[in-house]
Amino acid sequence: MSVQQEAGAAGEALEVWIDQDLCTGDGICAQYAPEVFELDIDGLAYVKGADDVLLQDRGATAPVPLPLVMEVADSAKECPGDCIHVRRVGDKVEIYGPDAE
Repeated sequence: MSVQQEAGAAGEALEVWIDQDLCTGDGICAQYAPEVFELDIDGLAYVKGADDVLLQDRGATAPVPLPLVMEVADSAKECPGDCIHVRRVGDKVEIYGPDAE
């Protein structure tokens, strides 16, 4: 198991955000994890906050529910725009996405 997988599997709190400047609007993220992502009327993907509220502020983050870690990780891996960033809340280290090590 990689360090990235261990972070999610260990139950560490994770958060996700989308760089809309890079979003291609393909909707793959919303297919993988509709509880976390949604396409807005502008055709771009956004994360959802509490009560399914779309978070449209630049850099807005949403918690990644533990049962959906792999779906969110797969969204980041499959995103054609490389715009989905998943990081640990504690130290802000990106574990899935274009800036993951």
